[in-house]
Amino acid sequence: MRKFSAMFKARTMEFVRDRGSFVWNLLFPIALVFGFAFAFSGDGQATFKVGVVGNPDPGLPFLSIRQIEFIEYDAPPVGPTIEEVQDRVRRHQIDMVIDFDSREYYINDESANGEILRMLFTRQERTPENSGATRTFTERAVTGRPIRYVDWLVPGVIGMNMMFSCLFGVGFVIVRYRKNGVLKRLKATPVSALSFVSAQAASRLVIVIITSIVVYTGTNLFLHFMMNGSYVHLLLLTTITILCMIAIGLVFASRLRSEELTSGLMNIITLPMLIFSGLFFSLEGAPEIVRRASRVFPLTHFVEGARAIMLEGAGFAEILPHVLYLAGLTVVMLLTSAALFQWE
Repeated sequence: MRKFSAMFKARTMEFVRDRGSFVWNLLFPIALVFGFAFAFSGDGQATFKVGVVGNPDPGLPFLSIRQIEFIEYDAPPVGPTIEEVQDRVRRHQIDMVIDFDSREYYINDESANGEILRMLFTRQERTPENSGATRTFTERAVTGRPIRYVDWLVPGVIGMNMMFSCLFGVGFVIVRYRKNGVLKRLKATPVSALSFVSAQAASRLVIVIITSIVVYTGTNLFLHFMMNGSYVHLLLLTTITILCMIAIGLVFASRLRSEELTSGLMNIITLPMLIFSGLFFSLEGAPEIVRRASRVFPLTHFVEGARAIMLEGAGFAEILPHVLYLAGLTVVMLLTSAALFQWE
């Protein structure tokens, strides 16, 4: 334990004394949250997504607007129920739903995209091509409290910060140690590989948990995020995700000695996760193969689980599949890194 404590303290103090990295890990995600909150102020993404339920009216001009992506949903039990489609409007996965069977449409009042679509839809309902002076569709509010875009966004920003802090904060540092000969010197000491690696992981775990809590608390004081679930469940999911990211970083750190090669390989992992994990925009309507591939990324499971807790009040049973996947991936990555690790 003395060896472990010494290595843990050394790594932690190295991070704290590096003021540039310390400040960056705290201020960058906070600035990102406020930046998106100001820039979007309730709207979702730039591309309009409209869900379609039932058989569309072929003569409705609204359906021919090229800037709108129309997503057709099959009827239950093959497709989602109308309540499930409404939830996708609430969560900013889509901007609007038109139910041609009941002649109703649903819009999230917190979405600026929804307001634009409302004006387009109601105006085109009354064009000469649609004779009949009165509106043929009735507007309905989505069930439940509308969700702001910033509420939907914040789990993704925190997850992104965790990913970069863990992968580069563990993998990159150990590679630098190996390149500079630090690991070679440590090999001559009584410190075992297990003690060294576990101390690095534990130090990064504590640092990332603290910074994530500070980021969430600091931004929540001003933006008042929606939180319908348990903070305990959110902390559990956050912790297991951090461990998973650290384990992935250790795989990169196990043998590599070039910082340039390590940076390139890590970018191969991080960039797809940034794009396909649903951090900043929904994958609703994306090709099925893309959505299936996104399930491989640990960041996808964190973002989906955190949004379920915060926005839908999900309990432990609902997030258990995400926790199990992250825990299993953590074990696999740790065993792989332990098998590949070399001091020199």
